Amino acid sequence: MPKTTRRPAKPAAKPPATPPAKPATRVLAAKAKSAPVKPAGRRGKSPGRWSAAEVHEAFSRFAKANPEPKGELEHLNPFTLLVAVVLSAQATDAGVNKATRPLFAVADTPQKMLALGEDRLREYIKTIGLFRTKAKNVIALSQKLITDFGGEVPRTREELETLPGAGRKTANVVLNMAFGQPTMAVDTHVFRVGNRTGMAPGETPLAVELELERVIPAEFMQHAHHWLILHGRYTCLARKPRCEVCLINDLCRWPEKTVS
Repeated sequence: MPKTTRRPAKPAAKPPATPPAKPATRVLAAKAKSAPVKPAGRRGKSPGRWSAAEVHEAFSRFAKANPEPKGELEHLNPFTLLVAVVLSAQATDAGVNKATRPLFAVADTPQKMLALGEDRLREYIKTIGLFRTKAKNVIALSQKLITDFGGEVPRTREELETLPGAGRKTANVVLNMAFGQPTMAVDTHVFRVGNRTGMAPGETPLAVELELERVIPAEFMQHAHHWLILHGRYTCLARKPRCEVCLINDLCRWPEKTVS
């Protein structure tokens, strides 16, 4: 019989390899793993913006506790207020007041400030930070007030911002305190309170200013920036906020507040 040629058996098929994850899948998985978990609001609240009723309630409490809040910079007239605010940049109100009491006794008008001169002015304010630059600005703004505004402090933000050393915050303080305009001056305290509480979050002082102007009822705007400054200075402190005595702790959205 003829020999039968046996074909070699085929090797068993290997199970198909698991296909590698697509790049997009890997990216999405990595993002899901590393994405931060957003803290939930206290008492089931969303950490978002305040309602109009909550803003009204907050300022009603401020008004009841302190009906006539006052700025802490000492001054005699609009000019000395302007000078005090310019000097207060990166300085405490208490430190500025200590220097300006004797200064304003001898130079309470632009004309008298020019007569005093930059060298003698520096001696009065040498305890204040950046006193050399500030002395130069005060003399320059005094000259500009005489030359361009007849020796009077102007009553518009645009004109005030043309003065050496005077920015938007300075203009807003002067307009509010000297001329009774309902402006919102945003310093470090107001910026912190607006963002921390969630009342008016913003990445820049201007953004916080515009948001506060939008949400605060008109009936409270005249004193609003004083209430917020004082709240940030004495209650909503930068490092150790005093949540236990805060008038608005139940409205505050800050996840790290120490009271519920």
